[in-house]
Amino acid sequence: MPTLSGFKGLLHIRTLLLVGMLLLPQAAQAGGLFLSEIGTPDVGLAGAGWAARAQDASTLFKNPAGMSLLEGPQFQGGAQLLYGNIGFTSNSNSTPSGGGGGNPVDVFPGASGFYVHPLGDDWRVGLGIFSNFGSALKYRGEWVGRYYLKDVLLAGVSFMPTASYRVNEYLSIGGGVNVMFAAFKQTAAVNNLFSSNDGELQIKDQDVGVGGNIGVMFMPTRGTRFGLTYQSPIELNFSDKPKFSNLGPISTALQNNGLLNKKLALGMTVPQSIMFSAYHELTGAWAIMGDVGWQDWSRFGKVDVTVSTANPTTLTFNRNYQDTWHVGVGTQYRLNPEWVVSTGFGYDSSMVKDKHRTLDLPVGETYKFGLGALWQTTPTLNLGFSYELAWAGDMPVDQNRGPLAGRVAGDFKNTTIHFFAFTMTWGEGIQMGPRGR
Repeated sequence: MPTLSGFKGLLHIRTLLLVGMLLLPQAAQAGGLFLSEIGTPDVGLAGAGWAARAQDASTLFKNPAGMSLLEGPQFQGGAQLLYGNIGFTSNSNSTPSGGGGGNPVDVFPGASGFYVHPLGDDWRVGLGIFSNFGSALKYRGEWVGRYYLKDVLLAGVSFMPTASYRVNEYLSIGGGVNVMFAAFKQTAAVNNLFSSNDGELQIKDQDVGVGGNIGVMFMPTRGTRFGLTYQSPIELNFSDKPKFSNLGPISTALQNNGLLNKKLALGMTVPQSIMFSAYHELTGAWAIMGDVGWQDWSRFGKVDVTVSTANPTTLTFNRNYQDTWHVGVGTQYRLNPEWVVSTGFGYDSSMVKDKHRTLDLPVGETYKFGLGALWQTTPTLNLGFSYELAWAGDMPVDQNRGPLAGRVAGDFKNTTIHFFAFTMTWGEGIQMGPRGR
């Protein structure tokens, strides 16, 4: 149940409850996700070795302490394509008419860039630009869940300046500032009740949030290292006056509750997370690596909603999310001086139980399988090719928000996402896998 704070009158309470029925359950998080797939060679490892591998400039985000292992200036750029297969099939319990909405993800491009520069023997500085938070869904046609959402976008792009210091030959530390530029947009149909034509509601805004990223790298022997990294939460506060169109009789209720001309504020928290990783070279050709991680999705599930009036009223909507755990293992094998191949497996627990899953966040426990190859074309240029399959299987949904949105029940069947990544790494002393003893 929502918790009420600072209420200033029955009118404001009724307004917020109406917002909850029309907008909040789907707009609150908009399918937000953390992705380890950001156009780096980690795609071919399913993220294994995330905080300990430290073989390229992208370590400035994954574990900034790992920059100390890079021998000279290094730049890495990556391009990525995501293809999702997330189709919804409703069952006889659904009350609105309509179909499955097609594939709401389809193809989504991405890119990233990282640069690390040495300052003497022990100091490194770097800058990264990437996006690992957010997602986009767009349902098509007269789909059964249109009163919950038609399309939604939540995207965060991070600019991360970092620095690292090598304390001694065994220990390095590092940290960075995560400046996240975030955009949010949500569109939903409005049930006009006594009219055959739907209305529409839209809200959109941009915001900037700031967080931190710190890491430690411990290297007891050559070829063995342990990494620990922490990413702080980032607060995002979106605010906009909802825009309505083609409203029928419901417009009177909205006007009476003050919603048509009041600004709505949505406050959400990008989760904090911790990752521990290990990397070990068994031989000059073989390396193994693994991860254990935690992400604070339970806090992300609590969204503060405020209607801006002379006496602002706030409700906290709890979407009943739970914290998640990640485990992963992977390996790299050096075929020859020019080629290294990799593979990895990862598992992420679900942030939501089946009974709390919603149409805007079709996620569940996920299994990841990665394959990749690195090609050293010259001593200063490396090219990477990676693929990952993320499989979440069948995910049931059963939402009911009363007469305005109705009950929508069914399944997202055989949910899969494919990632294809290409990377280019330029720099001195590139380490693209086991060093070859």
